[in-house]
Amino acid sequence: MFVVMFFFSCAGSKPDKEITLQDKFNSGMSHLDNEKYLNAQIDFKSIVIRGTGTDLGDDAQYYLAESYYLNEEYLLAISEYEKLTRRMGFSPYVEDARFKICEAYKIESPKYYHDQEYSEKSLQRYQEFLDDFPNSKYINDVLFSIESLREKLGKKVYESGILYMKMDEYESAEMSFQRTIDFYYDTKIYNKAIQGKILALAKNGKLDNAKSILFENIKGLEKEGLYIKTKADVEKIQRKLTKSVE
Repeated sequence: MFVVMFFFSCAGSKPDKEITLQDKFNSGMSHLDNEKYLNAQIDFKSIVIRGTGTDLGDDAQYYLAESYYLNEEYLLAISEYEKLTRRMGFSPYVEDARFKICEAYKIESPKYYHDQEYSEKSLQRYQEFLDDFPNSKYINDVLFSIESLREKLGKKVYESGILYMKMDEYESAEMSFQRTIDFYYDTKIYNKAIQGKILALAKNGKLDNAKSILFENIKGLEKEGLYIKTKADVEKIQRKLTKSVE
């Protein structure tokens, strides 16, 4: 009985021992191609554990990250991509991994009215990528993403100013609009932030400053169709303040 059990034990364990790293890698790629991402993760994890330092080590690490990314587990994907970039700096996958980290953070980035931690992380990573890979094949995607993220972050700060205006917190509103002007000067929200600052100053009784900024920005406000209304609003605020003093 012992001999029979021993025989079947050996027979049952033998195939596992005979599976090479290349076989495991091929299995993982097959699962990846067939969108069986959980199975792919199991295969690539096995290679990462067994094959560190081998020719398949960085391949497995990259495709492990890919299997998370394609399965929409973006934060786990980021973690695995970062392992590759930290431990295997000379890997041919580094550029792709760095780009995918940026993309994953962007995907996790919510609408502008939510917390923008991932938007800020994504923007930072894109800018670092642009510095390190100025001639990358991804350059157009990177520039577009940087622009769209800056638009979102600028709108977040601008909308804070609008909220302060509704609460009659004009000093805080002015600060929010000024921050938008200072940091997001290349976004579509720029002239609206100038308009917001002018109105915040006017409502706060700083009419001379409001008129000065209005005059300095006539062209930009006119271009966005904002000048006539902004001027009329300032004049209306002035009449109201004058009347209240009388």
